[in-house]
Amino acid sequence: MADRNVSRKQSNRRSTTWARVCAGVAGLALTLGFQGTAAASDRPAPPPPKGRILDLPLAGVGGLLHPDAPPAGADDWNCKPTREHPRPVVLLHGTFANAYDNWGLMSPYLKQLGYCVFAPDYGGTPGNPIKATAHVPVSAQQIADYVDRVLKATGARQVDLVGHSQGGGPTPRWYLRFDGGTDSAHPERNKVHSLIGLAPSNHGTTADGVGTLVSRLGLREPVGLLVGQAAKDQLVGSEVNTTLDRDGDTQSGVDYTVIATRYDEVATPYTNQFLKAGPGATVKNITIQDICPRDLSDHVAMAYDSNAAQLVRNALDPTHAQPVDCNLSLPVLGG
Repeated sequence: MADRNVSRKQSNRRSTTWARVCAGVAGLALTLGFQGTAAASDRPAPPPPKGRILDLPLAGVGGLLHPDAPPAGADDWNCKPTREHPRPVVLLHGTFANAYDNWGLMSPYLKQLGYCVFAPDYGGTPGNPIKATAHVPVSAQQIADYVDRVLKATGARQVDLVGHSQGGGPTPRWYLRFDGGTDSAHPERNKVHSLIGLAPSNHGTTADGVGTLVSRLGLREPVGLLVGQAAKDQLVGSEVNTTLDRDGDTQSGVDYTVIATRYDEVATPYTNQFLKAGPGATVKNITIQDICPRDLSDHVAMAYDSNAAQLVRNALDPTHAQPVDCNLSLPVLGG
């Protein structure tokens, strides 16, 4: 009987010891697990943008009423870049638009993420809500002057450019190549770190066949006079496009991202938007439906597409890229 009691006591001790060991191992694993999670997410996951179905129409009205006003979140000339976001973001609107109506979603979203955000108007006259109609080289020089002003005010060494349509394609590319945005001999002196284009008209557009018809009928000049030189500049085969494409798509030291939609009815075919990387540059071409199949955004809606905004976020800070929280986005309205 005594031997049994001793055996039971020893068994209980062994069970207690193993329980303590297991608990200790579990506790250590749990602790290490928490530490690993904390290290992996040392920066909190950024919230997705809060797009609303009426944002774009309301911004359009606002752009008519306040054609020279910056969008919410932009043009704080006292803003200083942080270690997390060392480069200011310059938003470049598209043809026939202005900064106020083009960037009602993107500007406050990037400001919320902690960026210094700036949004110039270019290629148009003060008081006129229809801007970005001037000859592309003229607009590119205006962008060059504006970027210099941003660099001086913020003390930053470089900026990131985010543009829609013309603002993501020929105008910033002209600035990068011909107006001092980059230094081909010394890429480390580039004023621009990255160019992110939303539905950019990089290699010209057929305008869903209308542009092709205009070209075949010899009506490019009248179209330029009627709707602005920028429209003519963005047709397939224009002098601007031929000049830009002659020596390759990219500039050394610049990271390029193109975010296109299959449902683009303005910059057509949408594959004309894609770039090919040259020496010293990187290019990421994205068709948004490959990421978010339910995204129905067309050309206009891309600037108000919360899925596209998250892709812009990731392109600006690829080290901390997050999965896109895909939402339904509609033609014209975004979402």
